[in-house]
Amino acid sequence: MKALCWHGSGDVRVDSVPDAKIEQPSDALIKITSTAICGSDLHLLDGYQPGMEKGDILGHEPMGVVIEVGSKVTKLKKGDRVVVPFTISCGSCFFCQKTLFSCCDTTNPNAKVAEKAMGHSPAGLFGFSHLVGGYAGGQAEFLRVPHADVGPIKIESDLPDEKVLFLSDIFPTGYMAAENACIEKGDTVAVWGCGPVAQFAIKSAWMLGAGRVIAIDRVPERLKMAEEHGKAETINFDKVSVYDQLQEMTKGRGPDRCIDAVGCEAHAAGTIDSVLDKAKATVGLTTDRAHVLREAIMCCRKAGTISVPGVYVGFPDKIPFGAFMNKGLTMKSGQTHVQRYLRPLLDKIEKGEIDPSFVITHKLPLADAPAAYKTFRDKKDGCIKVVLKP
Repeated sequence: MKALCWHGSGDVRVDSVPDAKIEQPSDALIKITSTAICGSDLHLLDGYQPGMEKGDILGHEPMGVVIEVGSKVTKLKKGDRVVVPFTISCGSCFFCQKTLFSCCDTTNPNAKVAEKAMGHSPAGLFGFSHLVGGYAGGQAEFLRVPHADVGPIKIESDLPDEKVLFLSDIFPTGYMAAENACIEKGDTVAVWGCGPVAQFAIKSAWMLGAGRVIAIDRVPERLKMAEEHGKAETINFDKVSVYDQLQEMTKGRGPDRCIDAVGCEAHAAGTIDSVLDKAKATVGLTTDRAHVLREAIMCCRKAGTISVPGVYVGFPDKIPFGAFMNKGLTMKSGQTHVQRYLRPLLDKIEKGEIDPSFVITHKLPLADAPAAYKTFRDKKDGCIKVVLKP
């Protein structure tokens, strides 16, 4: 089969690889009909995520049609159309029973390695390094899905792929980010980044009762999308000081809730901390450029909440923890417990409350994926979200 494979920093290729197949009785085999490139895939492209090996198959936003199931699979059958969450979860461990699916205790075969890096191991993830299991990803013609009775959700309507595909990751991720922000009715919510996850965090903030949403970026087409589709006020950080502007917009109080939807590859307009981060990353002294996290801590109102869906991979430094403690802030983060959100968010799509396809700017064949990764990373050609068609 054809699959997009990682060959080193900045080097991804479509290769011919052995066909995916059933390996365990609880597996399903999916023929991929649509898959997407996620912002967190760029951390793999740029070499920031440890645990990558040459030939790893990328991708964690897939959907398709079931072509085979293992002997213990009871909820899926051949011909079912499904969206596959990026989190691989057993459904029965302590954490899955609490619906904390991304914290599953059993699905990372490399848990001992992850424990050394993080203290405890998260769940296995599709297409995202051997630190979280080394599972083959979904930017391919076929995908093996472990624990198939726990992960995929069946799409039983005639909704097109583009409307339901993002249940695999970015819609639940944006929604959980807004939920983690503990939004109260009428709150002012500031969202750093206007990429795909941020766009869904903006939409979700309104769903959860925000009175005002402010989106921060510097890419014109992303800011325009946040304004037009997200009904957000916007700040271009290349043109103004984010801290000063937010203080002015909130009469000196600061936003009630702050969402860092950027993560470890943050850009900034020449601030000292961002210059140091970039220099250290260039020579391998850090894997995380944490400007947005620092800025969110400084901007958030006292006793406010910071939600972090943006991916961090190592040991970001110079975090203003004194400000965090003295301001009485709360922080919530984590990989998304996707399975918790699948049914309620699918219901919203089916009822017409949201059409997630608004973020798509490029639809391309799998063969064009290497070039599409770079277009997406470099924010060229108005690229905000890429859907691949194997």
